[in-house]
Amino acid sequence: MSFLPSVIRAEYRGGFRIRVTFNDNSENTIDFRQWLDGPIFEPLRDPVYFRRFFLDGGTVAWPNGADIAPETLYEHPGRRPGKALRPTSHNRARRKTQRRAPAARA
Repeated sequence: MSFLPSVIRAEYRGGFRIRVTFNDNSENTIDFRQWLDGPIFEPLRDPVYFRRFFLDGGTVAWPNGADIAPETLYEHPGRRPGKALRPTSHNRARRKTQRRAPAARA
């Protein structure tokens, strides 16, 4: 993967779901239940504790040190691509020159 994803926004969406936005503006609402196994993730099974998430190191993390790699979140099914980036001024100028000039009036 040449692109290194990073979570730039996270919003609680109920249960164990968090809506994440990545640095390419793609978004996904992810149900984290699938990762709540093992000792580090045990506290996250408490819905109140789960809601204490925050962003750290480009991903979603919790006070006990639990986190999920941003690459894992990015590759999770259901991610919606980000909005198309606006063309730069250079690209806009080039497109204008590619358009046909109006015919001269006689």
